[in-house]
Amino acid sequence: MTSAPKHIAIILDGNRRWARKQRMKAWKGHEHGVGKVKKLVEWAKELGIRELTLYAFSTENFSRPKKEVEFLMGIFLREFGRLGRSPELEKHGIRIRAIGRLWMFPPKVQKALQEIMDATKKNRHYTVNFALAYGGRQEIVDAVKNIAEMVKYNDVDPKEIDEQMISRNLYLESEPDLIIRPGGERRVSNFLIWQGNYSEWFFLDKMWPEFTKNDLKKVIAEFHARQRRFGK
Repeated sequence: MTSAPKHIAIILDGNRRWARKQRMKAWKGHEHGVGKVKKLVEWAKELGIRELTLYAFSTENFSRPKKEVEFLMGIFLREFGRLGRSPELEKHGIRIRAIGRLWMFPPKVQKALQEIMDATKKNRHYTVNFALAYGGRQEIVDAVKNIAEMVKYNDVDPKEIDEQMISRNLYLESEPDLIIRPGGERRVSNFLIWQGNYSEWFFLDKMWPEFTKNDLKKVIAEFHARQRRFGK
């Protein structure tokens, strides 16, 4: 049996468009998207995927209508608080990480994110990274700033700066084997633009709330059918 890819990243796209199709308020689709994330974590464990990175909220998303942003903040506060109380995380060794400019969130959301990261930091069987207040270019800018600070205080010689050092200073050092974007769009939208340089991309017409376990299996099967050359 072919082994599953170790690390899969997904852009959680199409929640609002799905909700409109269902004649619901656009932002109500995010609740259904959350339910799908819960199922995805179970599917990943069953299929042997050790790491997930989920693009849930970009830095640009703060510019959406105020009511929608407030609704999303409420979802984050409720769901991460609930997740933090779940005994399943310790039972299955699931580590939760939030990556991005977390300082952009309201203090209560920041606190909930930090609490769940602290509570699960020793778990090592599975990792779920939530990209929140995230942008790929912003991530690289912040990494460069970190390195510049080290150079400023003579902790790093500029001649020592290489790709590995930049990777170590990103929010996420791990590189996904494949990246899935449901929702029908065919662009990367500022997601993992450093880490995804040799990831295999899969674009699906289904909206995120419509995504199924069978869709995940099909993507994995196609992933194994591709020949990865890594630029060679």
